Amino acid sequence: MFIVGLTGGIASGKSTVAERFAAHGIDVIDADALAREVVAPGEPALAQLVREFGDEILAPDGTLDRPRMRERAFADDAFRRRLERVTHPAIALRMQARLQASRSPYTILMVPLLVETGQHRLVQRVLVVDLPPEAQRSRLMQRDAVDATQAEAAIAAQAARERRLALADDIIDNRHSRSAIAAAVDELHEAYLHMAADPQARRQRFVLPRRNPD
Repeated sequence: MFIVGLTGGIASGKSTVAERFAAHGIDVIDADALAREVVAPGEPALAQLVREFGDEILAPDGTLDRPRMRERAFADDAFRRRLERVTHPAIALRMQARLQASRSPYTILMVPLLVETGQHRLVQRVLVVDLPPEAQRSRLMQRDAVDATQAEAAIAAQAARERRLALADDIIDNRHSRSAIAAAVDELHEAYLHMAADPQARRQRFVLPRRNPD
């Protein structure tokens, strides 16, 4: 199995890139989606979280109050680590099951914390969707309706941009237009098909698009 780990800073545009790969018929396993699945009502991880933190973590409908949990996790490192000790093993188990079930020529494993959790060791290729911090902060504030302080805290909770880029086999510079990003994914798709069939082809590195941002 040839697995490409797709990662990038928060609000960098990973989902847009993943959707383009999926349009080519490639299986995309989204760790964020798995994270929501494992804390759904009736799941063991949710019951464990309630034992750990109490009923106040639940919304009135009995689901996990994700906005409140996210806010607390960004503000409190100790809280975040306690949360991750419960959720990460459950996510990892579900991820392995989805990887084993994948039948596309290669598989995209989209993990925002690929570097932070050491999961880059599970993949054969690391693709980073990159944005400069100022653009990342602006997009996050607009997307999640948070202020600059909250945006900075969310960004700081992830690995440094330089560390992600140092581990990248391929990079998509998301300062470009949507059409340019789509073309970059199309090029990578063809390259990954080749790499899946021929390990020798994996020596090539891509930094796309190749022209200046629009």
